[in-house]
Amino acid sequence: MFDSTRELLTKIALGESTFLEFKEVRFAGGKVKGPSRADLADGLAALANSKGGIFILGVENKTHEIVGIDVDRLDAVVNFVREVCADMIDPALEHIILDRLLLPSSIGEELPVVKIEIPRSLFVHRSPGGYLHRFGDSKRVMSPEYLARLFQQRSQSRLIRFDEQIVPTAKLEDLPTDIWEHFRSFTSRDNTETFLGKLGMVGQDENGLVRPTVAGVLMGSADPREWLPNAFVQAVAYRGNAIHVDLEGESYQLDAMDFSGPLNTQVLEACRFVVKNMKTAAFKDQGRIDVPQYDMTAVFEAIANAVVHRDYSIHGSKVRLRLFQNRLELYSPGGISNSLRIDSLHLRQSARNEAICSLMAKCQIPDESWLRTDRKTMMERRGDGVPIILNTSTRLSGIEPRYELLDESEVRLTIFAAEPGRLPREPRSAS
Repeated sequence: MFDSTRELLTKIALGESTFLEFKEVRFAGGKVKGPSRADLADGLAALANSKGGIFILGVENKTHEIVGIDVDRLDAVVNFVREVCADMIDPALEHIILDRLLLPSSIGEELPVVKIEIPRSLFVHRSPGGYLHRFGDSKRVMSPEYLARLFQQRSQSRLIRFDEQIVPTAKLEDLPTDIWEHFRSFTSRDNTETFLGKLGMVGQDENGLVRPTVAGVLMGSADPREWLPNAFVQAVAYRGNAIHVDLEGESYQLDAMDFSGPLNTQVLEACRFVVKNMKTAAFKDQGRIDVPQYDMTAVFEAIANAVVHRDYSIHGSKVRLRLFQNRLELYSPGGISNSLRIDSLHLRQSARNEAICSLMAKCQIPDESWLRTDRKTMMERRGDGVPIILNTSTRLSGIEPRYELLDESEVRLTIFAAEPGRLPREPRSAS
């Protein structure tokens, strides 16, 4: 936006607008005195909550005069902007583009300024002034109706689902062909844009440019964290049954890994983590029988559900896998979707992320020795996932897994480990 110097100078001369704001930078000692942290945060958040835009530091607001910034203070200004984006805006504003430019003053002197490009955000940001948006050449607090509509558009909307939203800072080239080519059938002759559009992996932004959707970067990029920083699975295996530090200083973590990449890869890698860290008991009375702590078909279903159905609009939350000696805990961000309840999960189904579900249903299950299933793809939308988790895990451990809703914002599934020396049999009551 306003990429050429001539266009930028023309816009500055005409004054602030829906897409442009500028401020003079003042110092007190070695620190930025003006604009204030709150004022800058409000301006940046308002642009991000609207359609994006440009914020120039080094231009006088009323006269539109380019006053510049001392060269030896540019680093301080850039650091000031980064701190404001991280500390004064919730969720943090992460995908800004900072550029240092030389612009001519009214007498022709080349003066340094800082150009901040703010794309339209996937999230709704709150700054010290509240929830603000850009209205003409000024910032305004959003009305309750406007704010509700914006949250619908940028979160788990019933009109436009979050996984179908365009990612403003992503490009078509961010979806390497080798990652998504397996979705294409031999009969498909569509070009890349048309094909990915049919899958819901790309769409057109407000300027008509083709960009990846949230589902696109989650299923077709090498690392979705570039746009959704918490789109990964964090896995930890603990030494005992609780998180604590050993009295002798021994680490309480046996293993810990983060799994990113396309969602289908995250699911498989998280399952392999469980296989690597769980114990298997061997019985030799009537030929060798190996009994693992967990039924891996159930674990596969649980992790797939957690990754696919989590609420990706919740900034700062990730899927967490916790492996203890006596249980496995799986945390998935987001409440129960639509009208479901915890006690009805095994009876009903509802997809929060329709595009992601559809794409996962096209991912072939690889040949893994630990997985025993008759399905061909990583997701089949028959509503069998939760019953499989409950029935197979209960038969193995004797205790039915537990689903819990924590603070209306996170679902925890606990699968209990089979006790050593116990063969699969009829369920017993939970202790």
